[in-house]
Amino acid sequence: MRLVIRNARRLDVENMAFVEDGPVVSEDGKIVGIGEDAAADVEIDARGSFLLPGFIDAHVHFRLATLDFAKLQRWSEVEFGIVMARLAKETLQRGFTTVRDLGGDVEGLMRAIRAGMAEGPRIIRAGRMLTQTGGHGDAESGPRPVPTCACEMRHTAFGIVADGPDAVRKAARHNLRDGSDFIKIHVSGGVASPADPLESVQYTAAEIMAACEEARHRQTYVAAHAYSPESIAMAVENGVHTIEHGNMIDADAAAAVARHGAVMVPTLSTYEAMDLIGRKMGFPAANLAKNSKVLDAGLRSLEIAREAGVTLGWGTDLIGESQSRQRREFAIRAEVETPADILRAMYVVNPRLCGLDGKIGTLTPGAAADMVLTKVDPLENIAALGEDDAIERVIHRGAVVGGGA
Repeated sequence: MRLVIRNARRLDVENMAFVEDGPVVSEDGKIVGIGEDAAADVEIDARGSFLLPGFIDAHVHFRLATLDFAKLQRWSEVEFGIVMARLAKETLQRGFTTVRDLGGDVEGLMRAIRAGMAEGPRIIRAGRMLTQTGGHGDAESGPRPVPTCACEMRHTAFGIVADGPDAVRKAARHNLRDGSDFIKIHVSGGVASPADPLESVQYTAAEIMAACEEARHRQTYVAAHAYSPESIAMAVENGVHTIEHGNMIDADAAAAVARHGAVMVPTLSTYEAMDLIGRKMGFPAANLAKNSKVLDAGLRSLEIAREAGVTLGWGTDLIGESQSRQRREFAIRAEVETPADILRAMYVVNPRLCGLDGKIGTLTPGAAADMVLTKVDPLENIAALGEDDAIERVIHRGAVVGGGA
């Protein structure tokens, strides 16, 4: 199918400016021409609108399908499948045509999307998260028998509990064998987990190096959930490529991230959402207290990172019901960043993290025909992209989402 979009103001990502240079033509899911007219199977007159590449969220969790953590423990795969398919469809409708899933089994969802059984974005996945016993990704609640062997590993649909370099290496190999695009580990405490303080340091240098070596052997990288300065520095010094969250970063840790050429992916909207929605849903008091701490530190972490020259991506980390606030991230980051810097994080940095540089995040021939039409000029008022009526049309793989023109 050939889609032709006429009269739009197209975002030139390289120069971070809007240009009016004629029709944008896509065919068979790719952009095939700019500025040259062509006969169309579907035609859109976008006069007065701004044409952006499809949005890219570099930190999502489809498997964490609800803020009601008790349900996460007892849902069947059928229940997960129904809710995850709905979340994926809504993500695409909000304009997010590519996402990087940071942990949990999403293989079935990806197959359903590829087969046309479900609607959703392109998914780049970590697979199950790697964590230590009692770490942020150790999702099983209640006391457990003491293991009889240090080599013992446990797993859920969310993560693999692996202790020691050999177990971490085996878990990483398992994920890579099963199709993970990169590896996700936890090196500090987290907001949503019950048993670990935010400041706790998780995994040793040897365990981190084992995961990073396995990723490097497969020409990919390791992403690390990390909040505290100590955990951030330890991660990048032992080979981690992306720091997820990083809210409690300090100048020394930021300098280490920059020195090693690592990337930080902030996820500020999730803490605001957990504060608002989590309270209504009975989120435990201990978790709300941890959330308040990282919420308060969020904007300052961006300033510290930028002052140190850290490369920043764009993510949200929203869980279940809070995913409706996905575009709120634009407004939060606009409090301390320029619109151009925010758009570069999404359209320049995120494609590299997805292994799709030049294929997404750009409106140029050969790139995926993933596009968003909006009345909002994001270079003037990027926060307005978060408004409910900001998006006029979403195009994914050359087709208008929801049909029509």
